[in-house]
Amino acid sequence: MGIMKDVKPCLPLLSLNHISFVCKSVVESAKFYTDVLGFVLIKRPSSFKFEGAWLFNYGIGIHLLQASPTTVLGEKPLDINPKDNHISFQSTNIEVVKQRLEDMKMKYVTALVEEGGIQVDQLFFHDPDGYMIEICNCDNLPVLPLSACPIKKSTSHLDINNKSMSRQSLTGAKALHTAEMETRMMERFTMDMINITI
Repeated sequence: MGIMKDVKPCLPLLSLNHISFVCKSVVESAKFYTDVLGFVLIKRPSSFKFEGAWLFNYGIGIHLLQASPTTVLGEKPLDINPKDNHISFQSTNIEVVKQRLEDMKMKYVTALVEEGGIQVDQLFFHDPDGYMIEICNCDNLPVLPLSACPIKKSTSHLDINNKSMSRQSLTGAKALHTAEMETRMMERFTMDMINITI
């Protein structure tokens, strides 16, 4: 595979921070993301000179940007095409999400992915501007990197040179590191929000 020829070193990235969408109506889109997906509106910096909204939940943000009068946005697609650009959310219960969409009279399509006896359920639907959203139980599939860049959290803080450290204690230390990192990120996020409101 030519795509893997020049493997670059991993970057010091932690996680997905936010995604941004240009909207015909920030109000309508904000209502969709709060009512349908359970996001919460949060304060956005007052230095912005354009209308928008910030939302947060599930460890990521969604930034909505009001389209300017000269921005040409496409029409919301009539058909839902799972092969179109989309964002995806992991779910522990696809049926609950389906029921929410049905209660709200929202159109959706489902798909099933199978690999080596493992099944992944997928649910696709559009937001008010036609951006595709997927809900899935994709963590059923193992993450198997094709490159030399590992897909895991850094363990540099661990004494992995200590040969006496058992595999079980190393796994526990990695889990602790992940929890600490998530806690620090949420603390930083909270402090940022407090500083913005001051």
